[in-house]
Amino acid sequence: MKKRILALDYGDSRIGVAVSDALHITAQGICVIKRTKNIEEDIEKIKKYIKEYDTGLVILGHPLNLSGERGTRALVTEEFCDILKGKIDIPVELWDERLSTKEAERALEAGGVNWRKKREVIDMMAAQIILSSYLDYNNNLGGF
Repeated sequence: MKKRILALDYGDSRIGVAVSDALHITAQGICVIKRTKNIEEDIEKIKKYIKEYDTGLVILGHPLNLSGERGTRALVTEEFCDILKGKIDIPVELWDERLSTKEAERALEAGGVNWRKKREVIDMMAAQIILSSYLDYNNNLGGF
């Protein structure tokens, strides 16, 4: 059995979390971590999910601009990625997440989810979309 993959959608106030199945076929959203002012505390929460789901890789959504350029949000995410890499003992990879949040919003709206509930789950769903994209790409290339 393979170790699972954990995906994170790192935002200013929340971190969406999703996990793969052990065969690396599906992605399931598992929670939203409310960010604190203490990055160490946020990372401890992430470590809890890494352990709970027997994770061998973390995928971190990389919010590039539509042009593919790195904007402010991408730079903040890259900084978090470097910090996270220094705090855990498994690989962390950045993965292009352009439009994942918009895709999640459209899916929730199509499902009739009200705005209050949408705010609670949008980041988790974005993490699920990021992970699903990563899994599809690697499975199509014969990866894993």
